[in-house]
This record gives sequence, C-alpha cells and structure tokens, in this order.
Amino acid sequence: MELRFEKYEGLGNDFLVVGEGAALAPGVAERLCDRHRGVGGDGVLVTGVEGGRPFMRVRNADGSAPEMCGNGVRCVALYLHARGLVGDAFELDTDAGPHAVRVLGDGRVEVAMRPPSLAPRDLPLDAPAPWVDEPIEVGGVALRVTAVSMGNPHAVTFDAVDPARVGPVLERDPRFPARVNAGFATRTEAGLDLVVWERGVGFTEACGTGACAAGVAAVETGRARRGEDVVVRLPGGELVIRVGAPGAPVLMTGPARRVFSGVVEV
Repeated sequence: MELRFEKYEGLGNDFLVVGEGAALAPGVAERLCDRHRGVGGDGVLVTGVEGGRPFMRVRNADGSAPEMCGNGVRCVALYLHARGLVGDAFELDTDAGPHAVRVLGDGRVEVAMRPPSLAPRDLPLDAPAPWVDEPIEVGGVALRVTAVSMGNPHAVTFDAVDPARVGPVLERDPRFPARVNAGFATRTEAGLDLVVWERGVGFTEACGTGACAAGVAAVETGRARRGEDVVVRLPGGELVIRVGAPGAPVLMTGPARRVFSGVVEV
C-alpha cells in the first residue's frame, strides 16, 4: 500500500511524520528509516487527533518504541498546526503523558516537558538510591553519571570520555533494564555542549529529552542554576532549557521545520 508522509527535522534530528492515525506493521519503521534503501530518518512519528486530543506515537529507526521524543514533539506540533488541527497552544498526548505545547510563530516551539525524576523506579534503574554524579565503571571506563527520567531514561556524564566507546556500552548496561540514552555534556561559558547516543538509534544530531536531562543533571550537580535559561548546544544546533522548581516541568524551546513530503510503498 502507499503511505503518505512528510519529512520534518528538529536541529537535524529527522523524522517521517505520518498522519491520519496510520498504523505501522512490524518492520515498517526500520525499512522507512533506512538511509540507503528507504526514505531515511531517525524515526517515524505517527500523529493525528483522536477524541479531540492530539497525539504522537514514536518508532525509532530500529523499530523500538520510546516513550517520548522532544525534537519529535516540536515537529509534530508544526505538522498539526500547519493543517489547522490545533491552535497556537495545546496539549499533545504521548506515551510519557500529555505535554503542553506552544507554537511561537517563528519556526520555534516551546514544550513544557514532564517534570524530571531521579527516582530509580522511574527510569528504571537497578540501584537503591538516585544516581547524582555516581561513580561507576562502564566497559572498563570510570565515569560519574547522573540518571534522569524525562519520561524516558537518560544517563548524563560531564566526564571527558570517548562517547563513541562508552555510549553503546552504557546504553545496554544491565543496571538499566529498559536500556538508556547516554548523554555526554561539557559545561562552557555559553551553557552546555552535548552529544547523545540515543537508545535504539545511535548518535543523532540532537536529542530534546537528552538536552532536558543534561540541564537537570547540571542543576542537580551545581553546574547550572535552577530557574535560569541554559543554552544546550548539540551537533545540529541549540535548544534553550529551563529547569524549574522540583516537581515542575522542564521548558524546552527550539526550532523545527518541514523538509519535504512524499509517498512511499510499504
């Protein structure tokens, strides 16, 4: 059958956006995201409006289903807004719960991400207490890790290690039974530099939830101040992250854009 899609990207994190509540059979997302034999992308975003509620479901390039995708939220927001299905401000239902979204009109979208959690049960993390700059060893490399749930699991380190070596091993560390997104952050005068090895994808140009998790980790370890904007510079560009009071949402603001539309046989 033919599947209509639109290609969107947020800071180079690229997706096929599929509307009208399309269902994806097993294996379809992998074929669509193949950059040599398919359309190419970091994932597929299925969206639409059900019962008056906008929604988003995510499939990674390996076919896995993450709970949340921050860059994907911004792409879906612009997709739905361009079709007149939502106004400038609305709630988007995701597998990590509803998220308040505001389309700013300049190509940027502000998202009130869910409140972060350090509780091991929320990641999940097999540990008796939260990890905040916790010294661990991964693949023979010693590093300190802060574990943060943004509705999906993140492990953030500020240590100077090789992300290409540590990322794939940390993703599958048995202490994270659902695997984990590995963030490698550096504090700079301008904010944070960040690269993310994403669970089920590998290195991407940007990771919205990863930027939020890095902001939370910076606040929790005294590298940034709560309630202030932090510019997180990823390979694909910048996001502005604001970590609020404990229990409050993390605000993420950044761009997204439509690249092209097409039809593909599946």
